[in-house]
Amino acid sequence: MNFPLSLYIHIPWCIKKCPYCDFNSHTLQNELPEKAYINQLLCDLETQLPFVQDRSIHSIFIGGGTPSLFSAKAYDELFSCLQKELRFSPHCEITLEANPGTIEADRFSSYFDVGINRVSIGVQSFQNQKLKQLGRIHEADQAKYAVQQAHQAGFKRINIDLMFGLPNQTITDAIFDLQNAIDLSPSHLSWYQLTLEPNTYFHRFPPTLPSDDARFDIQQAGQAFLRDHHFMQYEISAYSKNDPCNHNMNYWLFGDYLGIGAGAHAKLTHLKTMAITRRNSLKHPKQYLSANKQAIAVTKTVDQKELPLEFMMNALRLFQPISIQLFESRTGMSFSVIEKQIQQAVSDDLIHVTQNAFCVTEKGHLFLNELLEKLI
Repeated sequence: MNFPLSLYIHIPWCIKKCPYCDFNSHTLQNELPEKAYINQLLCDLETQLPFVQDRSIHSIFIGGGTPSLFSAKAYDELFSCLQKELRFSPHCEITLEANPGTIEADRFSSYFDVGINRVSIGVQSFQNQKLKQLGRIHEADQAKYAVQQAHQAGFKRINIDLMFGLPNQTITDAIFDLQNAIDLSPSHLSWYQLTLEPNTYFHRFPPTLPSDDARFDIQQAGQAFLRDHHFMQYEISAYSKNDPCNHNMNYWLFGDYLGIGAGAHAKLTHLKTMAITRRNSLKHPKQYLSANKQAIAVTKTVDQKELPLEFMMNALRLFQPISIQLFESRTGMSFSVIEKQIQQAVSDDLIHVTQNAFCVTEKGHLFLNELLEKLI
């Protein structure tokens, strides 16, 4: 049975916490504890090794926080240690998230030399006023320079993160950002809507955002612009020129992933019993660093009746047909268990079903939350 396995590594520190960020990120107060953190990552991994079950790692994603605060030397040491415990596939995708405000001229070259082969650069906007509103520590010229440096270092796979629905943003503003991104020749774009998440500064002190209708118009205009420039949308927020992110595709198709680092999540299947376990590590870096092999804060076996919805919550984000056989192999359940709900969604023109696959319709993507509610 084919259950791809990925590895997520979380680096929790950043120079400054952005006001919209609800990720597990903590402002760096002292010297970065690279050595101690790597040692703890390896302890964390050791407790998850029984779930590897002779599988290769087909993708690694280093997220944060700001992973580009760590040196290439630290990642080289980490990868060497990981490969003593894990088997990397021959074409293992290794992505590093990078903040333009933390990249020196030669750092991308060093990352490339130690085996990182994909970078995701958190630009968010190419307008300095918008960047200031978002609390970013870089300016537009620094963002452009970072992407150029990644190209010069040899990276063929470069993602640029952008946001829309920014304070007082217009369609013209959004297209300006997309045009500037495309001019830098990335292979992939992540273009997602700014949302006011709980426990963020923006949630407590909301900025003036475009209305729902205005955000919809911005999104429609941006999607058309990207199509015209041959960036195909393959997921709600992801666009590529034949270069989808393998790691995220594994998430969306309900594959397995190890998760190490402060606040990291893991989703792991016991291949003999088909029991699916979710694990969350301790969130605070100080607690995590002293946890040794006790870094897991929460372990939960997913109830079988929850599996269809869990699968759909991920897979329905995609713009491609999903095979019914994949649903059945990843959940261990017959597609018939949700046949009634699926037929209702078909009647409402939210899903299209063939003999072997199903796909979200254009209307379904516009009303995805409504579609998911029908599947509960």
